[in-house]
Amino acid sequence: MHDTATTPTATPTSDAALAIPRPEHPEPQFRRSTWRNLNGDWDFDLDMSASGIDRRWFAEHEFSRTITVPFCPESTLSGVGFTDFIPCCWYRKTITLSAEELSGRVILHFGAVDYLAHVYVNGDEVGTHTGGYASFSLDITTKVHEGDNTVVVCAIDDTRGLHQPTGKQCDQYTSYSCLYTRTTGIWQTVWLEFVPTVHIERVRYRTNIHNATVMIEAALSGAGTLHVEASFEGRPCGSVDIAAQGGIINAVLPLTEIHLWEPGVGNLYDLTLTYGEDLVHSYVGLREIRLDGYRFLINGRSVFQRLVLDQGFYPDGIYTAPTADALERDILLSEQAGFNGARLHERVFEPLYLYYCDLHGYLAWGEMASWGFDISKESSYDIFIPEWLQVIQRDVNHPSIIGWCPFNETWDFGGRRQIDGVLSMAYRMTKAYDPERPCIDTSGHYHVETDIYDLHDYEQDLDNFGQRYDAWGQGEADTPELYPDRQHCDRVMPFFISEYGGIKWDPSHQEDSGAWGYGQQANSEEEFVTRYRGLTNTLLNNPKMFGFCYTQLYDVEQECNGIYDYHRHPKVDIAAIRAINTGCAAIEDEDRDTVAQPMAASAESDAHTTREAA
Repeated sequence: MHDTATTPTATPTSDAALAIPRPEHPEPQFRRSTWRNLNGDWDFDLDMSASGIDRRWFAEHEFSRTITVPFCPESTLSGVGFTDFIPCCWYRKTITLSAEELSGRVILHFGAVDYLAHVYVNGDEVGTHTGGYASFSLDITTKVHEGDNTVVVCAIDDTRGLHQPTGKQCDQYTSYSCLYTRTTGIWQTVWLEFVPTVHIERVRYRTNIHNATVMIEAALSGAGTLHVEASFEGRPCGSVDIAAQGGIINAVLPLTEIHLWEPGVGNLYDLTLTYGEDLVHSYVGLREIRLDGYRFLINGRSVFQRLVLDQGFYPDGIYTAPTADALERDILLSEQAGFNGARLHERVFEPLYLYYCDLHGYLAWGEMASWGFDISKESSYDIFIPEWLQVIQRDVNHPSIIGWCPFNETWDFGGRRQIDGVLSMAYRMTKAYDPERPCIDTSGHYHVETDIYDLHDYEQDLDNFGQRYDAWGQGEADTPELYPDRQHCDRVMPFFISEYGGIKWDPSHQEDSGAWGYGQQANSEEEFVTRYRGLTNTLLNNPKMFGFCYTQLYDVEQECNGIYDYHRHPKVDIAAIRAINTGCAAIEDEDRDTVAQPMAASAESDAHTTREAA
């Protein structure tokens, strides 16, 4: 365990703070103590004609209802629960500031607002942001004063126009197939930060496991000396000082102890960064990723990625977990079932979730909500690339993220194929900013330029599934391909099935229940487990396969192919699923991580406990 310095903490305890939903600090990897959580009650109104800006609602408007931030108005936790299309909505909150809080810079942060946000302070527009998944911040120092101040947010959203990424948000009135309830407006924490004039703007970490160093790139405001200290479990592990006049500086922090971040072992070093009067708490994980032929190496060891598809939906919060514990619980439930990571699918997860991934040594593939806009049009460059780069910049320091995947299944639009240049540009810009991680241009299809080749295969027949991959694994056939007219793997490169299974299983056995899944529904829990075992063993036993990703961890609304239901109750014997998932993979080194074995036994015991409690 790492030091409590980086553990998420709430706004200082008070009666008011105890009533704040999601009170923990939203960014544990860049945390100051001088902050204020703005979650809770905000004035709210729907703007169904999207004419509020013309009517100057930012200056004068009689709001008719309230909403609980950070939950979207479609959710029950918001107190609104309006699930029809919302083209525009408005928020207002009064904040009281002291003279002390105004002594430096005042920064207003938004975890995420879907989709186009206009932000006003005391009647003046202070900024806009386009993109429903990337975080953004605004310096509002010159617009606020001692006493009461008014913050107003206008959120414009269009999930049917094909000109914004919406992920799995439904384009019809009601959810269907693998599309679910929409999210509009504010859906992550809003907070204020009070920052000295001389301060740290952002940091970037790169680690080297061979010489035990952390390379630090910091953007600084004002002149001073940057001082960085590292510790592990409270023990000092190194420090570095570098003088600066502001701007971008680089420093190398040598570590006196080596503790590798590995799958299932979230060794984290605590960092404190001081610049003038500014003090930031952070952390870093020491690990290395390399690709070698068909193998995916973490710290030089071939690791089979036993991934599960996680879509990050919640019955009461939709895109937003009701509590921090709910975020961590999804990881623990996944580990109990024998998975060591997840594809974070068709959306961007909040930094606090990634903190828990870091803490538990849980592998994560960072993905964007690429569905919902027309990638066959030239405008898709301008729509997608800026927000994707903001996401990478925000999340690049998390050791749990072991790869990037900007697009997923780039289907045709109106008979028009994707613009290959959009995928190529997304890949190349990702690699330019982060050359250390692999990048999959588009998961499943249709590949243009990629470090890893993957397919999505929902074949349910065990014989057909095995025949498709066994001969290739034994060197008796070419690389399998489901779309030979659109893509082809013509060289040796890491390969995995990044979506499979999706076995429809509705324990009510009601075919007319509206449940949706892939293939014919399993007729019993035993049939589900038998099919799961056959599909999964085909992938584990293939010497050229470095991983799999099962669809999915839990049901989402009408989609019933999870091993847990939407409320996270087990639908099948989790111990049986764990036994299958943890079987030895052909591509893994013989010296498998012995540290994971006692953890596995403990997790299996937990799995039994979870099932019995449910």
